[in-house]
Amino acid sequence: MRIIVAYDGSECSDEAIDDLQRAGFPKQVEALVMTVADVFVPPPLNEEIDNTFPFQIPAGVRHAHERAKRELEQARALARQASKRLQDRFPEWNVQYEAVANSPAWAVVAKADEWQPDLIVVGAHGRSLLAGRLILGSVSQRILYEARCSVRVARTRPKKVEESLRILVGVDGSTYSNRAIEAVAERHWPKGTQVRLLTVVDTVMAVNSNSSEETPVLKWIDVEQEENWEQVRQLFQPAVEKLKSAGLDAAVMIRRGSPWTEVIDEAESWNADSVFLGPKGIRGAQRLLLGSVSSAVAARAHCSVEIVRRS
Repeated sequence: MRIIVAYDGSECSDEAIDDLQRAGFPKQVEALVMTVADVFVPPPLNEEIDNTFPFQIPAGVRHAHERAKRELEQARALARQASKRLQDRFPEWNVQYEAVANSPAWAVVAKADEWQPDLIVVGAHGRSLLAGRLILGSVSQRILYEARCSVRVARTRPKKVEESLRILVGVDGSTYSNRAIEAVAERHWPKGTQVRLLTVVDTVMAVNSNSSEETPVLKWIDVEQEENWEQVRQLFQPAVEKLKSAGLDAAVMIRRGSPWTEVIDEAESWNADSVFLGPKGIRGAQRLLLGSVSSAVAARAHCSVEIVRRS
């Protein structure tokens, strides 16, 4: 598995590294810690020119180069520090670090396009945290929206050592949510980990009966009355069995209401460690655009949220 950890030295990015211990990663992971200096790097100074016509480099240009160099050195020191923190927690991982000067979000997305990781890990906020935990930081939000791979918005919460991990998966029968289930089943969770598949119903529920995203065929289940919810439960039973075969304590939960509100409320009341979601719902059109439910949960949940994308 390959992951990129976006790190900026903030408390939230430290939390993101600590949270990885509860993310179910395998022992064999190639991790790249990436820190971005948000500074413009001017073109290189060329002082080796013909002395016949001396050229005076403006003071402003020299100052810009000095600032860029200083910021990049600081970024490299932060990346080195974070890679050591990560290596201490995961001695068997192959951990590297890198620092670049660029716009933070775009630099991480571009590196992901080049390096092709399975997952990008970001903190909920960066150094400019002003408004508390309810609003996702601009850099984290941009990475969440633009990355082509899965993104984990990491948050930590107080937890007793003896407590088992609790994973909430938002499901709606779409190919996207099926991939979220697969991602959980493929991870390496400690014994006793609990997984709950949460589906939110209204009056009817759309079910994708075709595995192709390009030409989905929808059928509908009447779920206005709770006595019909057993159909919904049976719909997700194969996923429950798949998770159980992976050694997980799995079950289906059904709620009525606004999907993103119910996911957030259930994650908090159930004291979930993380939420797994697909980037779109049953009617999602474009893979790179994040659905309203996924974006709202990622921004407001009290715990880590992983948006699962597969190439």
